[in-house]
Amino acid sequence: MAATESKKVNSENPAAAKTGGKVWFYSLLLTLQYGAQPLISKRFVRREVIVTSSVLTCEAVKVICALVLMAKEGTLKKIYLEWTLFGSLTASGLPAAIYALQNSLLQISYKNLDSLTFSILNQTKLFFTALFTYIILRQKQSIQQIGALFLLIMAAVLLSVGEGSSKASSSSNPDEILFYGIVPVLVASVLSGLASALCQWASQVKKHSSYLMTVEMSIIGSLCLISSTSKSPDGEAIRQHGFFYGWTALTLIPVILNAVGGILVGLVTSYAGGVRKGFVIVSALLVTALLQFIFDGKLPSPYCLVALPLVMISISIYQKYPYRVKKKQM
Repeated sequence: MAATESKKVNSENPAAAKTGGKVWFYSLLLTLQYGAQPLISKRFVRREVIVTSSVLTCEAVKVICALVLMAKEGTLKKIYLEWTLFGSLTASGLPAAIYALQNSLLQISYKNLDSLTFSILNQTKLFFTALFTYIILRQKQSIQQIGALFLLIMAAVLLSVGEGSSKASSSSNPDEILFYGIVPVLVASVLSGLASALCQWASQVKKHSSYLMTVEMSIIGSLCLISSTSKSPDGEAIRQHGFFYGWTALTLIPVILNAVGGILVGLVTSYAGGVRKGFVIVSALLVTALLQFIFDGKLPSPYCLVALPLVMISISIYQKYPYRVKKKQM
């Protein structure tokens, strides 16, 4: 019945069907990119490479790719003429600042929590994404979709536990664990959900171009990172050894792939929202496990085998039972 209704809607609204096709295409590409990224980075990025240099190069590639895509669409000139600093700061400045703060909090938390606790608490960002999407965009979830989200969170926890349950906490002080471990990761999860909802609001309500947001957030993030190099270890390493220390021609492969992933994140968020992006990222963890088995001979953990059906069931339920506005009976 649901399939029949879906076909009927698509036949009556070709634009909706085309958008739905784009959503699935971009989601599939992002799943493959996110899943393959860890293995490609491990193979092509040497240990000597300075993290800040690869991040800044990735952001520069993102800006170039987004500008090229806007030029290909024929929207670059129009966007340039209509662009304002205030509009940029309200649409992209706040999410970029939030993401920067979130990353800092995660680094603090990771040092003070064992991997199991960190992984479990970090997955609460999926819940906060759905919460802020409702608060900011009034985008409601059906009861079935809420259940699907909890299944997805369970799968994400299982996958995270399977990947990194060996790391022990660096602190045995309960107060340090609470205030420098648990609190930062929970605040980071709240901020992640807020930033994701704000990006969705900017693209869907303010009609801010996904490519333009990529450019703006990359530039803002890069400026923040460059300002931190004056006192950071990476900044000292760059001054001592040079920006491209440890790089080879192959290092560009994961950097470019990561940049493409950044653009895809923007497109998925713009067309489908932050909640769908959460489904994509968790699904990508399964792709990573599969690729590790194919190329490294590493068998998937029991956690991964349990998580696989949970992810498939949660995606199926979330797609099949969208929230529907109840019609008032006359």
